[in-house]
Amino acid sequence: MLVLKRKVNQSIKIANDIEITILAIEGEQIKIGIEAPKHIEIHRKEVYVAIQNENNEAGIASVDFVKNLTNQLGKNN
Repeated sequence: MLVLKRKVNQSIKIANDIEITILAIEGEQIKIGIEAPKHIEIHRKEVYVAIQNENNEAGIASVDFVKNLTNQLGKNN
C-alpha cells in the first residue's frame, strides 16, 4: 500500500487518466473528488461489497434454476 500525505486542493494521479483531489477536510472526514473515464466504475467500498454479494447470490440462483430446469426436462423425456 502506498501511503501519501496531501493537503486540500492537492491531487494524486493514477496512471494517465485517474486523478484524486482532496477537496476538504472537516474533522475526521475527508472529502475527495475522483476524475476518471466513464468506463471505470467507482464505488465506496461498502457499496462495492454489497454489489458483489448481490451478484454472487444471483449467480447461485441462476445455477439452481438451470439445474432444476435440466431435471424437469430430463423427466419429460
